[in-house]
Amino acid sequence: MAKGSSTRRPPVRRRPGSTRPARGRQAPAAAAPHPTWIGGARLRTLPLAVAPVLLGTGAVWSQRIEGRYWLAFLALAVSLLLQIGVNFANDYSDGVRGTDAYRVGPPRLTASGRVRPRTVLTVALVCFGLAAVAGLAIVLVTQQWWLLAVGAAAIAAAWFYTGGRRPYGYAGLGELVVFLFFGLAATVGTAYVITGTVNDVAWFCAVGIGCIASAVLVVNNLRDIDQDRAAGKRTLSVRIGSRASRVLYGVLMLVPFGIAAWLALVYPEAWLTLLVLLVALPAVIITATAKTARELVLALSLSGITALLYGLVLSFGLSF
Repeated sequence: MAKGSSTRRPPVRRRPGSTRPARGRQAPAAAAPHPTWIGGARLRTLPLAVAPVLLGTGAVWSQRIEGRYWLAFLALAVSLLLQIGVNFANDYSDGVRGTDAYRVGPPRLTASGRVRPRTVLTVALVCFGLAAVAGLAIVLVTQQWWLLAVGAAAIAAAWFYTGGRRPYGYAGLGELVVFLFFGLAATVGTAYVITGTVNDVAWFCAVGIGCIASAVLVVNNLRDIDQDRAAGKRTLSVRIGSRASRVLYGVLMLVPFGIAAWLALVYPEAWLTLLVLLVALPAVIITATAKTARELVLALSLSGITALLYGLVLSFGLSF
């Protein structure tokens, strides 16, 4: 080599728009999204709290029963606060147990280490406390003191889903409890506090929205089936397997529309509820054929939208 000649190599030319890093350097890993309090509240689950209140109100209004319809707002507050509370309680309990260490989805507040577990627990307890205050207001107005026991059972169910020494969510009972509280209790309870009575329409609506609420939990647990199995969390999906979970999800999502069709024989506008199948059917198809968690996340979102639309449209159909 001639004296004084440079030993540097000529620069590597890249195609315009290329993001390939230079040789010898590693591309920086994508930073995980920071968990937020809004994310911790899990807003896409809130339709499950709104829909049963809408349906309970529509069920009694359908027969023009006199009552205190403004109490539906207090019932809605109870339902929403319990749902948000259980979401934060789940974040706390799964975080301190180490279950969320197996998550592949968005990081949770507790498991991420960015928020102290005690802080998340405090927020959950505040939500439960506010729900209790709203519930107590309903009791004072209606003078139905036995409703205090129902409220206490609802708060206990919210906590022991993943809390306590033997959480029932880890034993495959989550779907059943969701059906009972976010289906039957929330819908029939709303109808009762408004009018002091419960009609057949309220029971039909309660079963319908209870099925959808349970379906939401089925597809959520189906998405996490491998991670839950590794963490020792024996959800219903872990117990019955992927194929049976997909079948169960489809049944739970479609039965409510059979109920709506039955109610439409008496309340013709309820036929409009069948339009919600435009959202529900894609969710069922995606769940039946999904190969990735991302597809099941889409089905989960569509399930929540189905719950809200089912509550809105069916309550409208019953009311007019």
